[in-house]
Amino acid sequence: MKVNMQSVNFNIDKSLVEFITAKVDNLDKFYDKIIEADVYLKVQNTSEKENKIVEVKLNIPGDELIVKKQCKSFEEGIDLTTAALKRQLRKKKEKQRSYQF
Repeated sequence: MKVNMQSVNFNIDKSLVEFITAKVDNLDKFYDKIIEADVYLKVQNTSEKENKIVEVKLNIPGDELIVKKQCKSFEEGIDLTTAALKRQLRKKKEKQRSYQF
């Protein structure tokens, strides 16, 4: 799977890139037909503590799964988005299994 990353309003750190790549690559265990993942990291210029936005878009054959979360840190946001994507991928796989029989 190919992982594309874009950061808005800041420069992305190498350790954050490795963390995101590991988490997103882990989604292959739940659904093996993922083509690519687009990860968008944004920092809002507000006084709130939860000013980091993480958006992950998975391209799979015939569909796109998009999850967007706003958190205090990018690591927390990636954890939440990948957990939500795991649930969506499991649902998609279960639907496909029910159609195969």
